[in-house]
Amino acid sequence: MVDNNKALLLRKTGKDTAHWAGQARAAGIKDDDGLRTWMRDGFGVTGYARYAVSWEMFGYPEFMLRDADELLDDQYAGHPRLRPIADAILGWASATEGVQIQMRKGYVSLHSPRRKFAQVTRTTNTAVDVTLRLDGPAEGRIEAARTRADDPFTRKVRLTSVDQVDEDLLDILVTALQQNR
Repeated sequence: MVDNNKALLLRKTGKDTAHWAGQARAAGIKDDDGLRTWMRDGFGVTGYARYAVSWEMFGYPEFMLRDADELLDDQYAGHPRLRPIADAILGWASATEGVQIQMRKGYVSLHSPRRKFAQVTRTTNTAVDVTLRLDGPAEGRIEAARTRADDPFTRKVRLTSVDQVDEDLLDILVTALQQNR
């Protein structure tokens, strides 16, 4: 994730993390809120690209210092029936060329070489949602996902059993991956 954010910053601005951190320090930036405003208002740099500079200057968030297994264990603590669903999807992701797995505190994101194409989240006590950046209609197992107006993740598949991680779901994931390469 750190490397991806640094690469994004470089692609967007032509300058690396060290350059931006040095510029921010020279501008007297002392905290993350100040950095966010300075980069957004002065240079149009937001989101993941800005995080690379923030982490360089102020340190990494706690979840990034934790082991991936520990993060996944915490996500499914108290929900042992749902953990096999996540494990099956992660098994597919780790065996699929071009898919990178990024662990977060509350979800797992799946990335193509270009961008995130899916997110695996325990959304209720009985279900795991696979939210997708996917063109096409919400039909069959694919449902419309309620999102913000600018959120590209407008589709989801809700899973309540590991048996639902089947060829149909894997085909949906492959389609999302291919659309986001």
